[in-house]
Amino acid sequence: MITVRPPAVAGLFYSADSQRLTENIEQLLGAAQTHKSIPKALIVPHAGYTYSGAIAASGYVTLCSFAERIRRVILLGPAHHIAVRGLALPDVDAFATPLGRVRVDTAIINRIAHLPQLTISARAHALEHSLEVQLPFLQSTLTDFSILPLVVGMTSAEEVAEVLGYLWGSEETLIIVSSDLSHYLPYRLAQREDNETALSILQLRQSIDQGQACGAVPINGLMIAARRHHLTPHLLDLRNSGDTGGSPDQVVGYGAFAFTLPHSSSGNTEYAA
Repeated sequence: MITVRPPAVAGLFYSADSQRLTENIEQLLGAAQTHKSIPKALIVPHAGYTYSGAIAASGYVTLCSFAERIRRVILLGPAHHIAVRGLALPDVDAFATPLGRVRVDTAIINRIAHLPQLTISARAHALEHSLEVQLPFLQSTLTDFSILPLVVGMTSAEEVAEVLGYLWGSEETLIIVSSDLSHYLPYRLAQREDNETALSILQLRQSIDQGQACGAVPINGLMIAARRHHLTPHLLDLRNSGDTGGSPDQVVGYGAFAFTLPHSSSGNTEYAA
């Protein structure tokens, strides 16, 4: 019997109607600027699509030209609802969205099962939106793929990087870190803070803290792995909720970044302040 984690935020963060959801994502991807880089990893936001969907789309549109190569997606996002020690695996065979089911790569879990920082927690995944909101984008850009979703709790960047080392794979494996940036600052202050955070990421400086990004730990873990594998970071988009329809009084920052292998890098690591 297949066990399935049902959608928790359909109708809240994105449409629960499959046709409307498909149309929404197609519009977001169609409006996103295309990039020639082939990413090994992405950092994308996880707010409601009204606020951060366009920024997330700038990351996912980079997958369209080589989607058939990707067979596995490692998803890492912060825990928002319960305290989690280490990195939490799900206890299900698939995750569901209005667009269908996505298979969990239970076979690859054996590769990392011996690591002490890993746990299995149904509660950590039950209501967690940081991973779920990425799934409809993946379903709309990739073809035949599985996921390994990890909720990142109280752990270190080094322990995250160790897990990524075991899961790194080749071009068949894509890594996605789900994270928003600054939270509830006035618009101009948020811009300054998020520009600093973006610069740290582009320079692969492992110095991001929770005040700069809710996914600070997986971001820092990815940067350790990026240095080891000689990845090049690229800024794809950097905005906040004040740019996408929210009040400028208290905004949430959103950034999209692609990390490319040496042979696939193009463009530069500049960003607009």
